[in-house]
Order: sequence, then C-alpha cells, then structure tokens
Amino acid sequence: MYLEKINSPQDVKRLTTDELTTLAGEIRDGILNRDSHIGGHVGPNLGIVETTIAMHYVFNCPEDKFVFDVSHQSYPHKMLTGRSFGFCDTGRLSEISGYSSPSESPAYDQFELGHTSTSISLATGLQKARDIKGTHENIVVVIGDGSLSGGEALEGLDEVGELGTGIIIIVNDNEMSIAENHGGLYQNLKLLRDTQGQAECNLFRAIGLDYRYVADGNDIPTLISTLSEVKDTDHPVVVHVHTLKGKGYAPAEHDKERWHWSMPFDIATGELLNTSTGEDYGTLTGEYLLAEMKKDPLLVAVTSGTPTVAGFTRQLREEAGRQFVDVGIAEEQAVAMISGMAKAGLRPVYNVYSTFIQRTYDQIAQDLCINGNPALINVFLGSVFGLNDITHIGFYDIPMLSNIPNLVYLAPTCWEEYRAMMAWGIRQTSHPVAIRVPGGAVTHSDAHFDTDYNELNRYQVTHQGSQVAILALGAFCGLGQQVADLLRQERGIDATLINPRYITGIDEQLLCDLKANHHTVITLEDGALEGGFGEKIARYYGSTDVRTHCFGIKKGLYDRYDYQQMVLDNELTPRQIIRHL
Repeated sequence: MYLEKINSPQDVKRLTTDELTTLAGEIRDGILNRDSHIGGHVGPNLGIVETTIAMHYVFNCPEDKFVFDVSHQSYPHKMLTGRSFGFCDTGRLSEISGYSSPSESPAYDQFELGHTSTSISLATGLQKARDIKGTHENIVVVIGDGSLSGGEALEGLDEVGELGTGIIIIVNDNEMSIAENHGGLYQNLKLLRDTQGQAECNLFRAIGLDYRYVADGNDIPTLISTLSEVKDTDHPVVVHVHTLKGKGYAPAEHDKERWHWSMPFDIATGELLNTSTGEDYGTLTGEYLLAEMKKDPLLVAVTSGTPTVAGFTRQLREEAGRQFVDVGIAEEQAVAMISGMAKAGLRPVYNVYSTFIQRTYDQIAQDLCINGNPALINVFLGSVFGLNDITHIGFYDIPMLSNIPNLVYLAPTCWEEYRAMMAWGIRQTSHPVAIRVPGGAVTHSDAHFDTDYNELNRYQVTHQGSQVAILALGAFCGLGQQVADLLRQERGIDATLINPRYITGIDEQLLCDLKANHHTVITLEDGALEGGFGEKIARYYGSTDVRTHCFGIKKGLYDRYDYQQMVLDNELTPRQIIRHL
C-alpha cells in the first residue's frame, strides 16, 4: 500500500504515474471506509481524488495555500497531509472532521469551512496578503458542486479580476450541485465542455481571467501537466476540470444526488445501515405542499440547492413542475425572489436549513420584512438535535429571526400544529411568516390546533395550574410536560403548561395574569439562550416578584458534539431543571 507511507505531500512527489493511480484507488477505499461507518460526503470526495493528487504533486503545500470551497471534497487532501488514519483506522474515524479545519491541521487547512461559495473570496485575502508582504506562494482554490451559483463566489471572481495577480482557481465541474445544477452560468460551463474549452463565450475570460480546460479531470498525467503550466503564475488563471462525481463507486456514479452525502451504508450493496423507517418532517412537508399545489396554481415551493430539505425528491419535483423553483446555492436570491413573488400575488414557500438562514439575513430583513410581503419560510433543523459540526450548527435561528421587525416566527409542537401553521402562513396576506420546523423525530397530537394565527402573540395554555408556569417552546413541549409531571410527583406542584407558539413576540396579557398565582416561570427552548425566547420573558418579569429560569443552549462554537452530553451540559433534563426551583 502506498497510502500508509504518505506522511506529507513530499511523499506524493516521489511516486511514479502508475503508483499515483494505485494511490488514487487506495484513497477511494479510505473514503468509502469512513463514510460507510460514520457517514459523510461520498460523491464530491470520490470525484476529486485525481485532482487532489495532482495538486500535491505539483504544488508545495503547506507553503502553497489550498482553499477548498465548502471543503466537503477535502478528504483526499486530508489523507495526503498525514491524516489517513481518520479514513483507514476504523477506531479513529471520529478524530477527523468532515471539513477543512485549522484546529485539526493548522499547516495544511487554511479555514474552518462548511458553507458554500466562500473559497474564492477567502483566497483573495490570502492573495492580497501575499502581494503586500512580497512573498511568492501559490494560492489555489477548488470550487465545485454548484458553488459558483452563490453570490459570494461571483463577487470573489470579480475581485480576482480586479487584483490581477497570481491565483489559480480550479473549477471542479462534475455537472452537479447536490442535485442537478441550476442557473444560467451553468449553461456556459456546458458550452465550454461541449467545445473543449474553445467557445468564444467564456464567463471567466469575460471578467479578465486566463483559462485552461481539462476534459478528463480524473486523468492524473493530464492534470499534472496542466497544473505545472499554471504553477507560479503572475496573473489569475481558471483551470476548468471536468470530473465524474462519485467516480469509482458504481452506486455513486449512477445516482449522484443520492450519494452526495450518505448515512452509514454497506459498501457491497449501497444499502443504508440502521435506518429509521419512521416519518420525517421533510417528507411530510413535501407531500403536503405538493397536494396543496394541485389545488392552488399560485403556490410555489422554493429551495436553494437542497430540494430534499422539504422532501422534494426528483419525482416530487417533476410532479410540481413550474411550481417548484430551485435557485441553486443562492439563499439571498431565494429570499429576494419569494418577496417579489408574494408582491405579485403568488404564494411562495421557501424551505431551508437553519444553518443556511444566516446567509440571507440581510434579504430577510430588507427585501422581505421591510416590504412586508406575505411569503412563508420553513426553517429546518433549528435544533440542538440537528446538524452538529462547528460550521453547520443550526440552533441560532431564534436570536437571529425573532428580532427582525415585521416577521412572524412560529414554533409548532408537532406535525398537526406545523401543518396548521403552514396552511395559515400560505393563506394569510398580512405578514412575512417563518415556521421553525420541530427538530428530532416526528410527533403527533390529537389536540385541536388553531388555523388562524392573525391575533399575534397569543400563547396557548394547555394545562392551567398554579405556582409554577412552564413555557415550553416548539419541540420542547414534550420536555415541558416531563418537567410538569416531575413537579407534580416530587413537589406536589400542579404547574401551568403553556405552548407559546409565537417566537417573535410576548403575550403580555397572559404573562400579566400569571403574576396573580405563580411565583416562578420556566422557559424551555431548543435553541440558543442569549438573545433567545426566554430572555424576552425574563425581561418582562424583570421588575416584578416573579422569578424566571431560562433553559436552552449556552452560546458557543460546538464541534461534533454528543447530543445527550449537550443536553446534560446545558441542564436540559427534567431533574436538572427542577433543581433550580
């Protein structure tokens, strides 16, 4: 084996072409080993293997700087920079992040990366620093999987054209985003592929960049030759590399969308391991919206490169037809577009992961809420039980969204309440509305839920008691019930249980009424404490005799945390909570 002898990129340079080809196969085995055991990005990493080998063969990393967009294709880079144990040693897989991470390898990884379209802009900072300091290292960017559709990527390309000094941008064109590509610029990439890079219409040359095309981006000798030509360039160069996403693993080559990322699987069959057969909120959302679309031709579902966040598989997308819009990886465009749709009388519903909502904060505040257009946003995985690596933490949506004026942010407790809120959000014409889709497994309730939320900020008392009031927001309603049960059993307290429903405002009348026979109020939220829902309640009671205890997640940058340990560390078990009373 060659991979076990690779301790640094210097070891790569000693191999022959045939040995490099064998090394590529070993790297793919490492990718599949890791992903099959703990899950991870499959297709992007399998497709970039030869390009990464060529990069380390030609350039002198870490003196030369590599920046990977999203960094979901950085596994081969990690294996060639002394971290192959995280892919080949089954007992050490969790030691390595699935993304670029300077805390893991300060020499070889430049940035903590996990969101799309940032690489070129980050690299221009390295480029400018090099130019001012008078050093001569190569700055090499790798961008692909639909990332060029993001506005920041285009801003970065624009700045590269302005700076005019040496930088190498490798465009990994595998003809895919997570699903299919969307956006007019991908028509130009196709034209360039079809003409072997010779088309006069060339996006990159149009903004002042030099250009090279590699038709077989999985051929190591060709890649080495091309990268050697552009090494030490004194001007910006784009190397457009046509690769096969998922190369070397038949299931990933056949179904590129399914294998962009995967839960643990059996390598031989491609079948997922230990998968839940239960419902999920994404699938239920897609089925509900599709059924509503068939009744309402003005209803349009929108996504930004992640169609299955709301269950829109290829089949559902085809059924929806023009009532489904994927803007590509461009959250800013999505929010501005739904504002325009709503202004023109359509009923748009934008479905997005919580971690990506921060990318379009300005458009939510400016383009949508200032204009007051009645679009609906479904926010998924806004939960301590959502994505758990440092770049994808999703539980900061409450502080972000709940403080934007003119936005109604709702927190359903179960599928039936979520569905009722969607029905209202689609139908109403007075406000921009967002819904915090419950985190975790789908829960159901036989309770009656309002279908009219026009009387804003009216909380729902689900059980009337005394002494202690529990305001359990959204998915934490079950936790609230557990706390109430424990108080009854161990303290003899019949607590009032409240479903707040509205995150963006307080029910002053109800909170005032509680003062009559409650001495303590508990708030529970599946999100960040600082700037969150509980602090609004605590501020209201600040000048009164009512004590408030707020429970949620302490602000911090958490990386690959254990869910149950996070719950314990933030005192979110019923017994920990009642200890504060």
